[in-house]
Amino acid sequence: MSPIDADMHDRYRSIRVYFCSVINETAHLLTQYRVGMTSPLFPAGAPAPAFPRLALALLATAQLIIALDSTIIFVALHEMGAQLHINAQQLQWIVSGYTVAFGGCLLLGGRAADLLGRRRVYRLGMALFALASLVGGFSDSAWLLIAARAVQGIGAALLFPATLALINTIYAEGAPRNRALAIWSMASAGGLALGTLLGGVLTQSFGWASVLLVIVPFAGGCALLGGWWLPRDPAPLAGRSFDLAGCVTVTLGGSLLVTTLVQGPEWGWSAPRTLICLAVSAVMLAAFVQIERRSRDPLMQFSLLRLRSLRAAMLLTMLFMSSYGVQYYFLALYYQDGYGWSALQAGLAFLPPTLVCTFGIRIAERMLARRSPRQVLTVGMLAGAIGIAAVAVALPYGATYWALLPGIVVLSLGQGITWTSMWIVAGQGVPAAQQGVASGMAATAQQIGGALGLALLVMLANAGRGSAGAGSEAALQGMIHAQYGAALFALVGVGVALWLRPQQEAVPARPCLE
Repeated sequence: MSPIDADMHDRYRSIRVYFCSVINETAHLLTQYRVGMTSPLFPAGAPAPAFPRLALALLATAQLIIALDSTIIFVALHEMGAQLHINAQQLQWIVSGYTVAFGGCLLLGGRAADLLGRRRVYRLGMALFALASLVGGFSDSAWLLIAARAVQGIGAALLFPATLALINTIYAEGAPRNRALAIWSMASAGGLALGTLLGGVLTQSFGWASVLLVIVPFAGGCALLGGWWLPRDPAPLAGRSFDLAGCVTVTLGGSLLVTTLVQGPEWGWSAPRTLICLAVSAVMLAAFVQIERRSRDPLMQFSLLRLRSLRAAMLLTMLFMSSYGVQYYFLALYYQDGYGWSALQAGLAFLPPTLVCTFGIRIAERMLARRSPRQVLTVGMLAGAIGIAAVAVALPYGATYWALLPGIVVLSLGQGITWTSMWIVAGQGVPAAQQGVASGMAATAQQIGGALGLALLVMLANAGRGSAGAGSEAALQGMIHAQYGAALFALVGVGVALWLRPQQEAVPARPCLE
């Protein structure tokens, strides 16, 4: 066997091992629905699916696709740029187009799920994903590819709140919902790591288009099967409307804000267009607040913000993305610029953290049966602060990877514990009719937190770099400083978790801004 064949064999073996691990863990969790249940599986009055485990498989697949699509593209960017003659700025927008559309349309997606029906919006989001992936795979120009990625982002913005709302309304609060969210979280962790692995294998074997086309059969199949496996949508509530003015202002204002946060490091934070975009987005979001104050059926009921659990969840999602969420960015760069690893080697380095993260999700599910979300989240964010700081200390000595492992294990456990717990908190005490919007609010905070946190940490990393090259000592030291900054964000998350208190009752259905 040649060295190339041996290398490919090892990569495929790593993917098979990962798949087997996730399948075994998921099967173990699914069996718990039949054994040892001490609470009802479905809430009273909720639509029960005919095939609960198949329904959960569809909901988990949605999150896997969303996570997969956010990372599978990275390894293929170099080949996309070479074959389509895409310059550096356009290449960035292949990634940013997805992020901007996703972050800007989440509240709209949550509203659509609440009004049009969660199953209907799930199927629409999957269909958009499949169509956009097909168009993107056959793109022959930069702008068509960027447009396809943006439509994928819109599909994700429909899917994410619809999926969370389905979990929070199908499965009863407590052990059943915690287990469902644990499986959903495992799919998310798997998608993030599988994207880097699968992206490298597909790009090397079949070309860049394959990283988009591979999504088509899965998304199309889920859109079709959702009609059978997910529960029927209830009849629409009379008197509800889309609040078109609110939808337009929050979607445009949110999209412009995320765009500015993504582009800020490149444009310069004091550049005129950055300041203009920030001002325009602030005006549009302020207009959205005023529209909601006067609307009879507002898009976002501000009375939901009376829930301490939802406020805490929004802050935690922001801090999660600013600490855990930036690890792929900085570690992938350090692995390649500092250690000289290839893109595929860097992708394989994220496989152990994902397996440990999956174990952390299992730990969270068991801890939540005995401890409050406040305690579990405190443990998760504290593990993140300690683990990220330990990785920062070890980075200069981690070329063999072994020096990094203790910190990576601790932060990956914390990541799994925190991810599941913060989404449980986001749905606590929220009326069933508003679960979509509440999920959209928390997910919007997540996207804004990711963009803002990454922008701040990139500024910190580049502060003392000057004109030094990517692999210079100054650049590598800057990334270590950014890691310490990420650890500080996680430490702030500990304070937010300690501020959390259990909320026993749902808020009133009508908005109240007084």
